[in-house]
Amino acid sequence: MSNKLYIGNLSYSVRDDDLHQQFSPFGQVQSAKVMMERDTGRSKGFGFVEMSSGSEAEAAIQAMHGKNMGGRDLTVNIARPMEARPPRSGGYGGGYGDARRNSY
Repeated sequence: MSNKLYIGNLSYSVRDDDLHQQFSPFGQVQSAKVMMERDTGRSKGFGFVEMSSGSEAEAAIQAMHGKNMGGRDLTVNIARPMEARPPRSGGYGGGYGDARRNSY
């Protein structure tokens, strides 16, 4: 079993230290990270916790899934590997662009 957990439905006020504290009773927390919006610095409402073993991760899932934290019921499960995403389009990517947009 994987030891990396996805934590969803987080309150926007939850930070890394809060996650670490909530999950430490179930074993050694290797890392705790709330994902933040790059532009605004606001929480995206989910994060990841890595426990030191699969059995600790399972204990954390059993105890924390559905538990209320900051007024919201958490979703806690095994994190899936990140899927490859297609490259972003648009922007100022160095090409000549659309002649209609760039007519002078």
